[in-house]
Amino acid sequence: MSGNELASDQPEVFEFSEENQKLIEGIIAKYPEGRQASAVIPLLDIAQRQHENWLPKVAIEKVAEILDMAPIRVLEVATFYTMFNLKPVGRHFLQVCKTTPCWLRGSDNVLKCIGDKLGISNGETSSDGLFTLLEVECLGACVNAPIIQINDDFYEDLDYETTSLLLDDLRNGEATKPGSVIGRNQSENIDGATTLTSLKEADGVVPAFSKTIDSK
Repeated sequence: MSGNELASDQPEVFEFSEENQKLIEGIIAKYPEGRQASAVIPLLDIAQRQHENWLPKVAIEKVAEILDMAPIRVLEVATFYTMFNLKPVGRHFLQVCKTTPCWLRGSDNVLKCIGDKLGISNGETSSDGLFTLLEVECLGACVNAPIIQINDDFYEDLDYETTSLLLDDLRNGEATKPGSVIGRNQSENIDGATTLTSLKEADGVVPAFSKTIDSK
């Protein structure tokens, strides 16, 4: 959810945790002397994860200090890659793929469900601060379209109803299982495996959510 504008409300200080300091030292040690700037992306990622999934100005400046870079150079990286958020986002960052395979498989219904249940559209955050929606291009999981990336996890083979169940579980703090919501094993045929069936451990697959459509 990158952009050219920093958040208007900024914290005054940012320091990496002791655990992250050790992690950073290990990352920088992988690069030859004088090439520490090559670690800018992983350090920005660590900073973002530590700071509730967004990068304040002071975090960007701290990365620049550690890597002996001009702050503007670090800001250039943070504004170029959409994986970096320069403004606060919800606890559950919903990235919905809109590229052709997901669109053909019903991504519009996924977006409609999010709009209906959360009252948000592209780039907006729900009133309770739990969800932020971003429409994105290909996430690289076309075989199980349509998909949502929520923070680091992919949820696949969604439709309006399964998206609704997923949002309910997230809002209620219940555990969710990433992957295909219809129990598809990786990229097998949607009706089940058609080859090497003797290698399957079981006939069924545990549903992705704590609730199922049939239980509603």
